[in-house]
Amino acid sequence: MTALPDPRLRPPQGRTLVDGYGRVARDLRVSVTDRCGLRCTYCMPAEGLPWLPREEILDDEELLRVVGVFVGLGVRQVRLTGGEPLLRRSIVDLVAGLAALTPRPQLAMTTNGVGLAALAGPLARAGLDRVNVSLDTISRAQFLALTRRDRFDDVVAGLAAAAEAGLTPVKVNAVAMRGVNDADVAELLDWCLERGYELRFIEQMPLDAQHGWDRERMVTAAEVRERLERRHTLTPLPDADRGSAPAERFLVDGGPATVGIVASVSAPFCAACDRTRLTADGQVRNCLFSQRETDLRGPLRDGASDAELGELIRGEMWRKAPSHGIGRPGFHQPDRPMSAIGG
Repeated sequence: MTALPDPRLRPPQGRTLVDGYGRVARDLRVSVTDRCGLRCTYCMPAEGLPWLPREEILDDEELLRVVGVFVGLGVRQVRLTGGEPLLRRSIVDLVAGLAALTPRPQLAMTTNGVGLAALAGPLARAGLDRVNVSLDTISRAQFLALTRRDRFDDVVAGLAAAAEAGLTPVKVNAVAMRGVNDADVAELLDWCLERGYELRFIEQMPLDAQHGWDRERMVTAAEVRERLERRHTLTPLPDADRGSAPAERFLVDGGPATVGIVASVSAPFCAACDRTRLTADGQVRNCLFSQRETDLRGPLRDGASDAELGELIRGEMWRKAPSHGIGRPGFHQPDRPMSAIGG
């Protein structure tokens, strides 16, 4: 993986999403909205962002059709993201439609958890398999400062409802920020262990709307591990168990509980990446940090066939770069923030 694929070459024929380096995409991240009810300091400004016009968002029928094309090309896991996916009014019906696809993909969701208490049961019955809930702190005051919204109790209730509904393993995603919550990572792990949740720490990435990310201030995976090991014994699980998963997983105090650490910046896992992304407005992105997209919404609404949509998707995947390039000369943060791309 040392050179970009020749753009004059077409992707090989077949029913898989292969790129020029032999990686095959089997995991699709689908943003169902760019809207969010929180205003996390590392994601967007306090006043929010200009939201996409509703007519630019794929409707349920369009979304189901496009995801069906991806499934026909070998995608086996679909993760619903945003913005905040629970803000999409039709989210339960959308999950039911995705669960009816053949072959049925595994269905996951990443959510801030604010509306999960009311929707966990309906989502599970519709076919959702599991959830990841973003929670960076167990301090109500710190939660308010980070998110600019007093919704900590709602998130806690949402996590409990997800476990009760069988959306397991319930995973918690956390970002450690220097001088903000990095001193409390062990407390967050203990809180999750007590409740049976699987915690994942994720290095902060340059995806904020303010473009204020600073690598020097980023808390690295190594630092998170060092802080956790002041209180717990962490035993790395074999690399063979990891596959294409982004998190390096550790047994906590001999297990069976685990904690994961995602070193997206300091030790990227691009060589094993099997992900692709679909934005809420119908753009295919072959990487979270891609500087280009391929439009599916226009061709879809102009009457393109499934085969034609599939060729557009395969062409975009073929152009995938060898790595995200963070820290290398020429790297530029995507113009779209995380809330618009989808996590």
